[in-house]
Amino acid sequence: MVAQDLRCVCKIKRRFVKKIEELRTPWERYPSLAMWQEIEVTGTLLVSNEVHSTQLRNRRRVLVYLPASYDGERRYPVLYMHDAQNLFDPATSYVGATWRVGETMTRLAEEGIEAIVVALDHGGRRRIREYNPFPYWRGGRGAIYVRFVAETMKRIIDHDFHTLPDRAHTAILGSSMGGLISLYAYAAYPQVFGAVGAMSPSLWVADGSMYHVVRDFFTPGARIYLDNGSRETSAAPIAELLEQRGWRRDEEMKCVYARGAHHTESAWAARLPEALRFLIGGM
Repeated sequence: MVAQDLRCVCKIKRRFVKKIEELRTPWERYPSLAMWQEIEVTGTLLVSNEVHSTQLRNRRRVLVYLPASYDGERRYPVLYMHDAQNLFDPATSYVGATWRVGETMTRLAEEGIEAIVVALDHGGRRRIREYNPFPYWRGGRGAIYVRFVAETMKRIIDHDFHTLPDRAHTAILGSSMGGLISLYAYAAYPQVFGAVGAMSPSLWVADGSMYHVVRDFFTPGARIYLDNGSRETSAAPIAELLEQRGWRRDEEMKCVYARGAHHTESAWAARLPEALRFLIGGM
């Protein structure tokens, strides 16, 4: 009987150890960005090259930006972002221009606004499908991608870093299709995300199905930032729907119209500081 009990204990212990090992993700320093030194960007950029998604059954690179003040004791809000290839390093951006996230976070730190930024690479040829939450339109797998971010990726980040894990300190932001999937993330996981940013969201997808999602599933209780340039589809109708649903403009919801701006990385980089001041400035 004692031997049997010991065997059970050992089996439970092995399962526990295996579960802990599954949580371990290897993080390394991102290869040096010479431009960061030249323009005095602070903070640390880490990379894990093969984060596995059981939901999507694939792997991707994930970057994590830690503020310069990160010392392993203080805890920080977390901002999840998509299209990591275009956020930090011009060498990985398909247009050679980035959102200048490192530069922006350095400037915001001087204002007392700091956060851990988690940036997930897009899936290459799978990008449109993974950022499209409507399976009836071109086989969208966005609902599965959001589950990966909210359940797997967040669990990894909260385990590996000193985060403030509650929804009030968890934000998600993207542009274009990334803006669309960020809006969907709030509808699907309002208990996880307390702040949402959708820059130039692709609201035309699936014949405008996101309008129905906002109307039917969005409930007040989060900070939402929307924007668009004058040379692209307006986000104003979503802002109007949010007002109808109870959001107070400029307090819980902000909609920015950028005159003359196109659908480009540089345009989003220019608007990023204002977006982050609104989304994480009060966290």
